[in-house]
Amino acid sequence: MEINEDRLNSFMCKMIGDIGAAMSASLMLLGDKLGLYKALAQDGPMDAAALAAATGTAERYVREWLAAQAASGYVEYDSASGQFSMLPEQILALADEDSPIFLAAVGSLVSATFLDEPKIADAFKTGKGVGWNKRSECLFCGTARFFRTSYKHYLVHGWLPALEGVVDKLERGAKVADVGCGHGVSTRLMAEAFPNSTFYGFDYHDGSIEAARKAATEAGLSDRVHFATCSAKTFPAQAYDLVCFFDCLHDMGDPVGALRHTRSALADDGTCLLIEPFAKDRLEDNLNPVGRVYYAASTMVCTPASLDQEVGLALGAQAGEARLREVARQGGFTRFRRAAETPFNLILEARP
Repeated sequence: MEINEDRLNSFMCKMIGDIGAAMSASLMLLGDKLGLYKALAQDGPMDAAALAAATGTAERYVREWLAAQAASGYVEYDSASGQFSMLPEQILALADEDSPIFLAAVGSLVSATFLDEPKIADAFKTGKGVGWNKRSECLFCGTARFFRTSYKHYLVHGWLPALEGVVDKLERGAKVADVGCGHGVSTRLMAEAFPNSTFYGFDYHDGSIEAARKAATEAGLSDRVHFATCSAKTFPAQAYDLVCFFDCLHDMGDPVGALRHTRSALADDGTCLLIEPFAKDRLEDNLNPVGRVYYAASTMVCTPASLDQEVGLALGAQAGEARLREVARQGGFTRFRRAAETPFNLILEARP
């Protein structure tokens, strides 16, 4: 076997970078959980002692954490003053939960993949699945916070207006089902934006529905937002004007059956909104940084979730528009189009 030294060195540099990124995920989780990023963003520049005092943490640990963050390029270090600070771009990504690019919540998602690795390893051997209801709790909380970023900034102002006639219905007063709603972030955002409409969130995970109900009550929305534990094939059919699947159809064991039931649950002029991870239709076109994240998530979360269910079609997080179009056709929809897209999502509209 002949070794190309330049290629080997390049690959080893990549591997060292990836190992550092993997190790840094736990430090990101700490920074988010302990409020270290937010305190540094608000009160910096500051040294380790000042940041520890501001967050009620131990200076020695904070000193090491800050050094790791500076080495990662997540914070800035001034050697003359011995202080650390954050650039505006770093703040948007790590300290501002309302920014359109907030990513600090990803630490919980990465943590869950490691905590549940033994279950996934067993699934590799048996071919069986690992359902969402069998995962570490941080996966649910992390997923809700992670997707909140895009939903908050794009759902009401971009995605819904891209659908034919849907916003007019919502403003007048529509009936909406949010299937696979999780903690109900998307449901609440729509309810807050359209006070004349009524919203129903459905998920098969009891714990997520309990969290969704609690959040809706705290937001003062419990009179117009209702949650129930139901699967995508059994939620009540009430002639909905809009049925939404936010980043969840590919996780379902029987997405065709879910859309077939949705078709029967829609009003005659109703709309089905599918938000799915952005993907091209060919593997070779998804071999990029976004595809890398989604294929990893698909391996550790999405595919095991689907294989744990009755049919286990296992679309995966990179199904692509052509495959999703075929699923919608088999589900009874005759009209299907890409209404919009972002670097991370496909916004698909299916109609009877």
